[in-house]
Amino acid sequence: MRVIWLLLVAAFVAILNETTMGIAIPHLNVDLGIPPELGQWLTSAFMLTMAIVIPTTGFLLQRFTTRQVFIAAMSAFTLGTLVCMLAPGFEILLAGRVIQAGGTGIMMPLLMTTMMNVVPPQSRGRMMGRVGLVISLAPAIGPTLAGAVLDAFNWRVLFAIVLPIAIIALAMGVKWMTNLGETKKAPIDVLSIVLSAFGFGGFVYGLSQFGCESVTGEVIGIVSLVVGVISLALFVWRQLVLQRVDDALLDLRVFLSRNYTISVIMMAILALSMFGTLVLLPQYLQNVAGLDALQSGLILLPGSILMGLLGPVMGRVYDARGTRTLLVPGTIMVSAALFFYATIGEHTAWWMLVIAQTVISVGLAMSFTPLFSASLGSLRRHLYSHGSAALNTIQQVAGAAGVALLTVVYSSILHAGEQAGLETAAAGAPGARLAFLIAAIISLGAVALSAFVRKPADDLDGEFVGGH
Repeated sequence: MRVIWLLLVAAFVAILNETTMGIAIPHLNVDLGIPPELGQWLTSAFMLTMAIVIPTTGFLLQRFTTRQVFIAAMSAFTLGTLVCMLAPGFEILLAGRVIQAGGTGIMMPLLMTTMMNVVPPQSRGRMMGRVGLVISLAPAIGPTLAGAVLDAFNWRVLFAIVLPIAIIALAMGVKWMTNLGETKKAPIDVLSIVLSAFGFGGFVYGLSQFGCESVTGEVIGIVSLVVGVISLALFVWRQLVLQRVDDALLDLRVFLSRNYTISVIMMAILALSMFGTLVLLPQYLQNVAGLDALQSGLILLPGSILMGLLGPVMGRVYDARGTRTLLVPGTIMVSAALFFYATIGEHTAWWMLVIAQTVISVGLAMSFTPLFSASLGSLRRHLYSHGSAALNTIQQVAGAAGVALLTVVYSSILHAGEQAGLETAAAGAPGARLAFLIAAIISLGAVALSAFVRKPADDLDGEFVGGH
């Protein structure tokens, strides 16, 4: 279990780093003199890099030892944090974020794959709940910490706080990380990596171009989307060919499990809504509602703390009662809160925002634990690494798409309002409402699917690991 706790420490550092950025982006936009649609790439590029790296983790976890993969991932994250802290401008800061993401993209599948191999099926919900407790501490601390730091210091201090924690996690891994499982000489297909990069990158970059003030931006957006879709189609074809001889970069046979596929679709919908909202909400709070960075962080704090505290409870409920008891009400809560956000304006009371964010957090706590456990638990053991890679890839791409889509909607309406002579608050309110409405409508897909996910241990037809 020591290995799992080491991985949890690393995950905590990575998520703490990411949750501080949501609050920091409005400050960075001002300090660096960049528009919101450019600033959001500090988040989108991070998630996109993860989406490109994560498909390779199925190969990496087979080819290299747990210790080697952990040290490489934490070294990349630590180096990226140092680059961000010392960055003289936007371009170098973006490069640092990409390096950070390279490490984070390896770390999350490593944690999930290791847990599936170490923890017995009957205890996975409980362990996933404990993971939720530890990992939710980062979102609880991150926004408030970022708000306090940004009100008193420069944005560089955020990376200066994360850096020593990352160094300690790396040192702990060097000393205590052990190897699990056996390695094998798995080949890596360079063409698959190239197609993955063009596919996922082109798709999300294309989305980010819509809403630009120039016609050229929209043309580039359409071209990027076409390139992305074609590249993804070729990527899928390439994997289907290679998996016949077990050489696929990402083995798509994981999607033969109906339970896994539905769970992944739900995770993608929730990730799109959640990541997009978490990036857009601070911009609304600071630009429209007129709150400072610390106040924005405090509004996010109660929900994040409650989400963490409920993690172990949700895990025990999942082990005892299965998926529907949690997923159906959980997804409804997320969707209802997003529809409320679609009604907010310049003068919405802060306590109503706290309640709405708390409802979303509780709904996500009720959704993520059963989805993680049910999805990977639906696969045979030799597909755990590929299932984890596919799940995390799709989650990150959906999150990046959510950030790009909602930010573009908000920014385009904000620019139009400012050109019409409106103040920033009045110009931004309609854009925020429309963006949140889009997230709310998309979230209805997760509500519709919530009743169809089953707990793998309940299935005895041989599809699941427990049913051999």
